[in-house]
Amino acid sequence: MVKALPSIDPSLPLDRHPERVWYTSYGSNTHLDRLAAYIKGGRPPGAAREYPGCRDPAMPTRSIPVELTGAMYFATRSPGWGGGRAFYDPGASGRVLARAHVVTSGQFADIAAQEMYRAPDVDLGLEEVLTRRRAVLGEGRYETLVCAGQLEGMPVLTFTAPWGMNDVPWVPPSAAYVRFLAAGLLSAGAWDVTAVASYIAACPGATGHWSARDVSALLDP
Repeated sequence: MVKALPSIDPSLPLDRHPERVWYTSYGSNTHLDRLAAYIKGGRPPGAAREYPGCRDPAMPTRSIPVELTGAMYFATRSPGWGGGRAFYDPGASGRVLARAHVVTSGQFADIAAQEMYRAPDVDLGLEEVLTRRRAVLGEGRYETLVCAGQLEGMPVLTFTAPWGMNDVPWVPPSAAYVRFLAAGLLSAGAWDVTAVASYIAACPGATGHWSARDVSALLDP
């Protein structure tokens, strides 16, 4: 079962200095408890790392389910989760289940900084990503900003790696990571267990290691 989703306008927003943006998460930050560690600070269950949090600790004013054009895959190895991380390839064919959160531009910068293992203390210039759809801030994972368009006049932004899906070895994600990702997507309210489990099991890196039944079992109370 899939409910009707908000439609992302693929055109770029005219405002290059927005006060608020849709931070669009496709990995474990689809789960609000996990996202809270990035915003308020702390260590989420199942993670080995503690996060300092954003300069502004207010939680998103809204969180909605969306789908991005492209593909999600699992690669590299997270020391905190003990398995592959989720990455987004906007150039691949397919669809990505995601959850978009309304945050300030400063909070988006601080969340991105923590994903990059940097201190959350500097605002990001968004002009390049809002003009070219993509801005590479570094060579590491999650150091490439992507704009998928706009929704309700606000840019739809996320971050991923500078490489493509087929440029790196795929790495299976850990059970803790899959549980957070699956629970986050399920709580978005657009997809049922079958849809979420089938989607994750079909993503490169999970295929052959996680079946839809295995993913569903992680969601059992």
